[in-house]
Amino acid sequence: MHQRKLVLAVFAACGGGLVWCCHHTLQQGLFEPTFWVNRLESGGGLLFVVAYAVFTALGVPGTILTIAGGVVFGLWWGTLWSVLGATLGAIAAFCLARYLLHDWVQQRFGQHRQLHRFQRSVRRMPLRFVLAVRFAPISPFNLVNFLLGLTPISLRTYAIGTFFGIIPGSLAYTWLGITGQKAIQDGMVLPLFMALMLLSGLSILPWVYKRSSWRY
Repeated sequence: MHQRKLVLAVFAACGGGLVWCCHHTLQQGLFEPTFWVNRLESGGGLLFVVAYAVFTALGVPGTILTIAGGVVFGLWWGTLWSVLGATLGAIAAFCLARYLLHDWVQQRFGQHRQLHRFQRSVRRMPLRFVLAVRFAPISPFNLVNFLLGLTPISLRTYAIGTFFGIIPGSLAYTWLGITGQKAIQDGMVLPLFMALMLLSGLSILPWVYKRSSWRY
């Protein structure tokens, strides 16, 4: 119990520190894209990754951060930083669920209707299942982190599947941030429509996986 409180206190302190830093530097243009781009080499990307990882570990949805990453860093750098941050945060949440906060997570999510399916699927085809779940950009990312922490899947397989599985969705949301900004500033609607179509296409992947798994 004391160990769990200590871990929560550390994460809360980190999150509070990040919020304070953002508030303190808001008037200095921290959230202006040019501010970040000009300072990318001096740690802007690292700060983004750390913030993303902490928020993900705390269960805060990272979609807005991914979209903002596209506006701030562009398509490729924004995707890279988002994937790294989300993966590190997912690994932290997984470890919390499996080790430090196992009893609490088990009590909270142990009866979740999806847990039995997760446990059965990771025994049959662990990497394929993680990839399929992560490919879908609308899947409950943070809930999946905790549920998989309650399954027998190895951390290595989980980390690899998460890293590669979230690349398409991260790329799509990053592109959405860029095209959304262009639609607002320049009225370019077609790229935004294409980004939304990509997200829609990725969203049906769990259905495709489910249909294909029935054959085995």
